[in-house]
Amino acid sequence: MTALAPATRADAGLRSASPYRLSFAHLLHSEWIKLTTLRSTWWSLGITALLSIGISMMIASASAQFGGGFPAVSAILSPTQFTMLVAGILGAIVITGEYSTGMIRSTLTAEPLRGAVVVAKAVVVSVLIALTTVVTYALAIAATAPFLAEGIDWSEPAQSVVPLALGVLSMVVFTLIGLGFGFILRNGAGAIAVTVGVLFVLPIVFSLFAMFGESWSWIADLAEYLPMNAASAVTAPGAQDLTVPLLTLAAWGLVPLVGGWAVLRSRDA
Repeated sequence: MTALAPATRADAGLRSASPYRLSFAHLLHSEWIKLTTLRSTWWSLGITALLSIGISMMIASASAQFGGGFPAVSAILSPTQFTMLVAGILGAIVITGEYSTGMIRSTLTAEPLRGAVVVAKAVVVSVLIALTTVVTYALAIAATAPFLAEGIDWSEPAQSVVPLALGVLSMVVFTLIGLGFGFILRNGAGAIAVTVGVLFVLPIVFSLFAMFGESWSWIADLAEYLPMNAASAVTAPGAQDLTVPLLTLAAWGLVPLVGGWAVLRSRDA
């Protein structure tokens, strides 16, 4: 049997001097291919679109039957409290799927800079969910138009463009929350459970304490800093002071990703 010669420093130097490099653009392209070739991605996006358009039509129809008065833009944005769960789950399975199949090892072999991997996945999934949300909003606006006597007033940005744009931003944040928890936990079921807990369960739990008097009101007040409540605040038509809810959304989008990057750096794949 022929023994293999151990790798030398010269060999390592030759490898590091290789002209073939994985640029960040190539990394983005590879992540885009991985994401868009998964059936789970299209199922998630399809469910998000159907839920959003269907619920918007139901709200618009109900508003028309009871004399109107419900802002048209709110009919488009109201389904966010349901579609946020699908967005968060999509973000979680983007990375946990790689851990379950072992593909994460190939990803980190191709790009050893783990921060670049986190950023690339975040950028790709953000772009995809943002494009999907824009298209979904456009379809929902067209689908609800026959039910609403007064459509969206596009001449007032605070009543139209701003809430819709911030609705797109909110959907991106929900997806990044799931992605961050996916990096941290590396388990699909666990990441989905935590994401659903943060997005859906905690707002309900915190709101329950409002009925127990002033001594427990501080817990109910904390609900304002949960991602769903912050998203509701920034997407309210005509909202004035958006600083705190926007900072809250930014923190929820970034902190789990930073935690995921820290875990990815400190633990083997």
